[in-house]
Amino acid sequence: MKSVRLWSVRHAGAIGRLHALFIRVAPRLRRSVAWVGPQRVERLVAPAERAIKGLLFDCHMCGCCTLSSTGMACPMNCPKRHRNGPCGGVAADGSCEIDPGMRCVWLEALDGSKRLADATKFAQIQAPADENLTGSSAWVRTILSGNVIVEESTNTNNPPAERVPGALEQACKSGRFVVTAELSPPDSADPQDQLRRATAFRDMVDAVNVTDGAGANCHMSSLAASSLLTAAGFDSVFQLACRDRNRIAMQGDILGAAALGVRNLLAVTGDGVASGDHPQARPVFDLDSVSLLRIARGMRDRGEFASGRRLSVRPDLFLGATINPFAPPFEERIINFAKKIAAGAQFVQTQYCFDLAMFETFMREVRSRGLNQRCHILAGVGPLPSLRTARWMRAHVPGVHIPEQVLHRLEQAADQKREGVRICVELIRALRGIEGIAGVHIMAHRNEHLVPDILRESGLTEERGESSAQRDAT
Repeated sequence: MKSVRLWSVRHAGAIGRLHALFIRVAPRLRRSVAWVGPQRVERLVAPAERAIKGLLFDCHMCGCCTLSSTGMACPMNCPKRHRNGPCGGVAADGSCEIDPGMRCVWLEALDGSKRLADATKFAQIQAPADENLTGSSAWVRTILSGNVIVEESTNTNNPPAERVPGALEQACKSGRFVVTAELSPPDSADPQDQLRRATAFRDMVDAVNVTDGAGANCHMSSLAASSLLTAAGFDSVFQLACRDRNRIAMQGDILGAAALGVRNLLAVTGDGVASGDHPQARPVFDLDSVSLLRIARGMRDRGEFASGRRLSVRPDLFLGATINPFAPPFEERIINFAKKIAAGAQFVQTQYCFDLAMFETFMREVRSRGLNQRCHILAGVGPLPSLRTARWMRAHVPGVHIPEQVLHRLEQAADQKREGVRICVELIRALRGIEGIAGVHIMAHRNEHLVPDILRESGLTEERGESSAQRDAT
């Protein structure tokens, strides 16, 4: 099956021309289908379509076919059901995070899209799968309705409300170098367990990210932990993972977070459950992060659920996403970044940056497309506490790239923890010199106490103090 699927990708150009011919002919068949009866035609055509597309494309018959936009590679073969590009966990050899024996579907899609007559379709945002259409014929639907791309609602009767930016949004728009930090919720029902660890960030950072089941491990809910931080005076970033909820639950959590005063949302896909402490759990992946961003923006700007039902009060959100410049397919990362901005991302946080040369290459392409003018980019950094930890991260954390020279520095250091802090400080200083970087996102898992030292040594504490003094003076 895999070899036939790859054959289809290699011959995507010819198959695409056949598809274009079908699109031209389809309207002429509409009257005949209506005369025979759509349901009767569906019963006849769907089994044949399933057999043909299953053989050629390993098609899952989702009923919302994207093959003409994804290089004749069916995105439903992605274990995370991504319909808008790869996740950040693609291994360096191009293998899938969840199924290491499988090449990333989106690498295949990128290869096939280059052979299509209209390669720009690859950059289109694809709607999430409609479970009601599973098993139905996309061919019959095309004949009856045409090859129509469903665009999001444009409700002109319900225009976006005037918004007052929250603290993180104001910081991003101020032009100064922004600092956010990450905090994993505790394995506890005691709120003080969360708040005590957050004290290291008090007056040091612009916002605190609260992870949502990071590494597919269970902790206090991100929604609850974000609310606790907000009530304690922090500007929190509520991470929302597509892995664990369907679109109904996620929209409910977005409203709940906004009602509790949380102003920032970070849409993430989530790691595969096999890597966490509940490998027997069933993943959801009803949406990908692009679809989640689009839905959240619709709730904020149009006051609508994904169903089109109206909200009485809209959530006031600053929308964020993640990007990984250090995982293949590198060309697709730029396309995926642009999709996330089009879907609603106003800021992004990157995976750990330990390879400046690779990141600078990525940023040159970002600037050439003007993406840094449309979105605030926060580069991910963090202290490596030891060589052992660094090696473990490189081997086991999806999407993390740590060059050999970094491992060598840690190996040669008398105090590896202190050397990890020095490396982090050097990276922050270098990142400040890269055009288009709006700030840094510091990830110091279970080493939050190191963040103040990192900020002081990199000069960011003094800069924040000067900015505060200037604001007080005005």
